[in-house]
Amino acid sequence: MGKLKITNNIRRLRFDADEMTQKELAERVGVTRQTIVAIENAKYSPTLELAILISRVFDKPLEKVFDIQDAS
Repeated sequence: MGKLKITNNIRRLRFDADEMTQKELAERVGVTRQTIVAIENAKYSPTLELAILISRVFDKPLEKVFDIQDAS
């Protein structure tokens, strides 16, 4: 198996959630806004715990928020 890349739908979900800001999401899950920026831009893969917390904020299953793709 090649290198895997985690992608996400956080930006779309924030927009759909009354245009929630990155700061608001960060505060709700206990991280910095910069962490949310890095996750949204696929520069950082969240821990499983953080991924679950983010999916709970949007009341979506984990696989509706995050996806994993073969980057090869």
